[in-house]
Amino acid sequence: MVATEIPKHYTASPSSHFGTPHLTINKEATVDLDSTNSFEGPEKLLEVWFSSSATDLPGQAGPLGLKKVSAEVWKEMLDLVNCKVLSVIESEHVDAYLLSESSMFVFPHKVVLKTCGTTTLLWGLTRLLEIAAVNAGFPYVEPQPGTGFAATATPYRVFYSRKNFLHPEAQQGPHRSWRDEVRFLDQRFEGGSAYMIGKMNGEHWYLYITGPDTTLTPPPSPGSKEIERLETETKFVKLPERMLPEMNTDEEEDETLEILMTDLDEKNARQFYLEDASAVAEGRYVQRAREARKNAIQSLGSIPEGECESLGGSTVLNSTATTHISDESFDVFEQTSSDHSGFNSDEELTFPEELTTEGHTLGTVVSEHCGLADVYPTSKYPDARIDAYLFTPCGFSANGVVPAPGGAPNGSKKGSDATHYFTVHVTPEPHCSYASFETNVPARQSGRETADVIEHVIGIFKPGRFSITLFEAKPSPDELPGKNVGKSKRVETIPGYRRVDRIVHDLEGYDLVFRYYERDDWKGGKPRLGEVC
Repeated sequence: MVATEIPKHYTASPSSHFGTPHLTINKEATVDLDSTNSFEGPEKLLEVWFSSSATDLPGQAGPLGLKKVSAEVWKEMLDLVNCKVLSVIESEHVDAYLLSESSMFVFPHKVVLKTCGTTTLLWGLTRLLEIAAVNAGFPYVEPQPGTGFAATATPYRVFYSRKNFLHPEAQQGPHRSWRDEVRFLDQRFEGGSAYMIGKMNGEHWYLYITGPDTTLTPPPSPGSKEIERLETETKFVKLPERMLPEMNTDEEEDETLEILMTDLDEKNARQFYLEDASAVAEGRYVQRAREARKNAIQSLGSIPEGECESLGGSTVLNSTATTHISDESFDVFEQTSSDHSGFNSDEELTFPEELTTEGHTLGTVVSEHCGLADVYPTSKYPDARIDAYLFTPCGFSANGVVPAPGGAPNGSKKGSDATHYFTVHVTPEPHCSYASFETNVPARQSGRETADVIEHVIGIFKPGRFSITLFEAKPSPDELPGKNVGKSKRVETIPGYRRVDRIVHDLEGYDLVFRYYERDDWKGGKPRLGEVC
């Protein structure tokens, strides 16, 4: 059942008892949404971990951790980010929030927040750390009296990343430049590392990461002047052929695949416009109406002349009364009211309002029509749920919650292994076309190689160029280096595209692989940089 608003306290969801994701829609937030002026597709991505495991939460956080925080509290934090909650999928291991500008995923031990446009994502960080301390019960640093600072939870790890902006001058707060973002993060965390990955004069990607057991930057003492801190230097990583041994991740560890696509095929991108999606929905509606009529006729069967004593208990058929009917049979539907007799005419069908207006209904139509629903199909993941929204006049967002078939994998010690997510966002206008796909569904669980997922997604959006980032937790010492080199090499040759860049970086606890591709027949010129280093 779909609720009409987000309840104030939703953590005791039926899904937590039965394992099936549950959708809640916030209808108030969907009023007057319009993407006409959307221009900046590339998202800002913040991932804050407060524990290395969802099943071993410190302090007073267990067992629900961040999932026990009410939706109202999260909505207050998101106001600082300048986005609204459209709907929520609740499940046992993760709650997926579909936002007016992208997505948020809340696990017991971590939060993943991804926002696009001119949202001020980092402005929500301080409040997020406070929520983790006060509302979720994670260990925190006691603020000094008189400073005005709130209690602040100490993260386990922090990740912040984004692609280069097309229009950095339109950003707000600390997001006007990468240097400003790094300075903002340095003011809160000690020992962070900043990276620029890719070509300085081409497509590139920024990353800020802290090591395990992050240390908070101490606030200034009351009445003292803040000390000028040394700014974290951004490391420019451009190592196209200096490779680490390629290998799959430890089966019990973390991996995230992100595909960032630009210069979408204009004709294909029309499926993410309200007008075109409505045409698809209306066509399906007509087809189903015809099928329903056909099935009804077949279930009633043909009524031979003279063999039916009555219709509705009163009309007797005989040779005299039915001379205008064919000798063999007649169609019940063609002998009733004018409403039914005109049923063959598509023009006379009245379409439900939700098939012609923005919202979740057309979002679902688009996710099925474009092939997104087949990335992790319900035939393999019976409890998987997609929450999608189509905007006016165009634009599309979707969250997917993907519980592992039959629960957590055998031998899994981490509750979060049982449920993963994916998220998709599309800005289809030709002058700023962009689409992103992100997932943490492990390749081992999907039964598909990473290359298969990439090819499926690229086939949906048909970009002129795209980049891939693959974060993988380092393998355990007992794994053999390079045991899956063949599988990894498949990603090097995506049909119809040529790989331009390949960069591997060794981060603390993670291996990061960045790849950049252009279509074989691409003649669109140099990348639209917008932001320069």
